[in-house]
Amino acid sequence: MSWHITSDVSAFAETAGEFLRSSPVRHTTLLTVVGTLRSRGLHAYGANDPILGWWTSDSGEVTGALVQTPPYPLTLTQVPPEAVPELVEALGTHPMGAANVLAGDVDAFTEAWTAKHGGTAEHGMRTRLYQLATLTPPDPLPPGTDRRATVADRPTLISWFRDFHEYIGEKSDILDELVDDRMAHGGVVLWESGGVPVSMAVHTRPVAGMVRVQYVWTPPEHRRQGFGGAATAAATRNALDAGATDVVLFTDLANPTSNALYPRLGYRPIEDRAVVEFSR
Repeated sequence: MSWHITSDVSAFAETAGEFLRSSPVRHTTLLTVVGTLRSRGLHAYGANDPILGWWTSDSGEVTGALVQTPPYPLTLTQVPPEAVPELVEALGTHPMGAANVLAGDVDAFTEAWTAKHGGTAEHGMRTRLYQLATLTPPDPLPPGTDRRATVADRPTLISWFRDFHEYIGEKSDILDELVDDRMAHGGVVLWESGGVPVSMAVHTRPVAGMVRVQYVWTPPEHRRQGFGGAATAAATRNALDAGATDVVLFTDLANPTSNALYPRLGYRPIEDRAVVEFSR
């Protein structure tokens, strides 16, 4: 049993790809990140090389995986209990500011990391992964209609992407690229009311039949009117029309509004995750 750590995206996809595709819903983040790295290059998320890894059993079967694209947190799939402390050893002195792990693995990962590196650990955002069962659009819908974003919307989208990142406490130096990438496959859906965009919901490209809805954002002046739910439902329908067999999304567990909204739209909870932030 051992971890294999690399920055070779092709080697990772070849070795761990079958494991990731075996559960595309739970492995949504790794699948989309690896897909982006393969299509847009090693530094699609930043100047530093990504860190990729897989855990193999005694029989050689891959039963766990991880990905980190600095400066974003390391994301770890479900792994056997013994793989958590072994991962800390395998990463060696690799600098890591945060890790995104299953809620049940937080204590084990935190204890192993601080035992080896010292410092402190603080709990960051807690999220819940939802999977679409049956889409149930809001009824009645708010005033307006949905449409795909166009090039003319680009300045607004960049501003809204920036506002979204600030809201969740993240910084990104590639907002222009993110907007362009999502628009390239028609993955940015706007809800427009009175001829003005009032909300957006974005979705990724299909990977192993899975699409993730993300960047659901309504500017403060347009909230509490149902626009976010309408935009999310429209983006979900757009994803299904694009060939998705599984549609998923994450919510911030500290946000009661979104965690009440998505079940009404037909999404069901799958698993909870948590970010742990480390300092030395």
